[in-house]
Amino acid sequence: MATLKRIQHVSITAPLDGTEIARAFYGGVLGLREKPVPENLAGLNILLWFDVGPSELHIVAEDDETRGRSRRHLCFEVDDLATIRTRLAEAGYQPYDATPIPGRPRFFCRDPFGNLFEFMVFAE
Repeated sequence: MATLKRIQHVSITAPLDGTEIARAFYGGVLGLREKPVPENLAGLNILLWFDVGPSELHIVAEDDETRGRSRRHLCFEVDDLATIRTRLAEAGYQPYDATPIPGRPRFFCRDPFGNLFEFMVFAE
């Protein structure tokens, strides 16, 4: 039987004109390393790709008016929750707490386009 090995990438949406804002947020505030989008995908409205550990985050252009209201989210495991939260707040974003999960301190924050992210650590 075939098994699923890992999540290779996650795609989220941003407006077509959101490339520089996405680059500033994901590359600047969160410190992700941008990587080139393959040239053969140029006409598909794929804005940016970033490395997230062994996985990738793909930013795709799409009009989606539900982004700012949706509870759909992805979760980043981080090594320093307080530092990420401070960087987001200092950059003008609004991190907020959610119902605690034992052994998993966490908070949520929306990106410049309304996409929802959870940031967490596994407590020892």
